This record gives sequence, C-alpha cells and structure tokens, in this order.
Amino acid sequence: MLELRLVQGSLLKKVLEAIKDLVNDANFDCSSTGFSLQAMDSSHVALVALLLRSEGFEHYRCDRNISMGMNLNNMSKMMKCASNDDIITIKADDGSDTVTFMFESPTQDKISDFEMKLMDIDGEHLGIPEAEYHAIVRMPSAEFARICKDLASIGDTVVISVTKEGVKFSTRGDIGTANIVLRQNTTVDKPEEATIIEMNEPVSLTFALRYMNSFTKATPLSNTVTISLSSELPVVVEYKIAEMGYIRFYLAPKIEEDEDETQPQA
Repeated sequence: MLELRLVQGSLLKKVLEAIKDLVNDANFDCSSTGFSLQAMDSSHVALVALLLRSEGFEHYRCDRNISMGMNLNNMSKMMKCASNDDIITIKADDGSDTVTFMFESPTQDKISDFEMKLMDIDGEHLGIPEAEYHAIVRMPSAEFARICKDLASIGDTVVISVTKEGVKFSTRGDIGTANIVLRQNTTVDKPEEATIIEMNEPVSLTFALRYMNSFTKATPLSNTVTISLSSELPVVVEYKIAEMGYIRFYLAPKIEEDEDETQPQA
C-alpha cells in the first residue's frame, strides 16, 4: 500500500512541468525514505534525477519498495486539474496497475480524484558517482534562465567558463557572438540573490542550449540554481525543492570538433 499526502501540491505540479518535455515515460520509485525518479531523455543525452524525501510529506506510507511507470504528459494533464493551493494525495494498492491522485481544496469543500493506468517501463538505474567538481556556481535561478534564453537567440551552444574573474557564458552564431560575465557577489541583502563561485581549478565546457533551456523550466521550484562543472564530467544543474529534496539535470559536454579527437566522451 502506498499513500503520500503533500500539502504543498503546487510543488508536484511544478516538478512535472520541469521534466515532462525532457522525459516522456519514467518510473517513480517509492521507498521508506522518499519518492524519486531517475530517467534519461529520449535521445540519451541528458539525465534527470528527482528526490522528494518522505519527511516533506504530511503523511507518508510506503509498505514496500514500489516502482510506478507513468507517462509524464498524461500525469501532467491530471496535475493541471489541481489548483495551486490544493493538497495532493497519491495512492496505489499493492499489485494494482493504477495510481490515484486525489486533490483536496484547503477548505475541504472540494475533493477530486483521478485514476491513471500505470505502465511497464524498463528502467535502467545508472549509478551516478559522487564526484569532486572543479567549479561550483550558485546563482539566482531566474538570472540563469534569462542568460540561457538570451544566448539561445544568438547561438546553439553555450560555453561556460569559470575563472577567478567570475563565470562567463558565451555563444557564437551566424549573427555574431555574445559574452555574459557574472562576478562573485555575496554582499546582497537577500541570500538568494547572491552569486557564489567556488573554484578549485579553472574550467571551460560547451553545452547545447536546447537542453539548458529545457532544464530552466525548473526555475519556479527554487530561487537559486547550483551548476557543478568538471572537465571530464557531465554538468550538474540542481534546483532544491523547498526543504524536501531536489531536481538535478546532468548533461554531457559537447566535444569541440577542432579539439583532439581522442578526447574521451563524457
């Protein structure tokens, strides 16, 4: 038996909006510690990892580990039927091939329930190794979204370079080039408006803007975004979800054609 009650139902709506365009079908894994998802996008370039810890739910019951295959577009259609201030409950019986979403208004005068068929999805769990990153940038999530959107109107890729001067986002396209530099800025009144750069060594990597702009759909979940970079590893773009978890996007860097062809693909 599985029963999860989330008072901040809008969080689940925002999570789905963030990942539904990247991943079509995915398994939600439920255990005693939390509700999680790990899935590759259809072209196997990006990976998304989601965790909602059990402590963040008002009521959390998961008698045994269960994996529920869902079509995220269909799930999103159901979530759109919930108001932002609704309490959302997810229920599934052992061995059942359906999941039920229940939406309750805060005043308890309206209760809706939606039942959805589950799918059998072959999920491959990729071990994501803990890594030491050469550079970690924490910045306002809206600023990162703005930069990715602006650069995408000029080029297809973004080069993210971290040096002691700051973090530079650059692109080039048919119409010209663009460079946006952010310097470390910790003296702001509100901590969520700070730009904090931790750098062990300089790093410069190229990524497809199409994916970066897809990741920024998670912006409503968090005021800040953390970007972790290492020369041999995929970038990690992380958005914290309230006090209860995170959504992380992993993207392999593009290897520049004019570089040494023998360089290993991340």
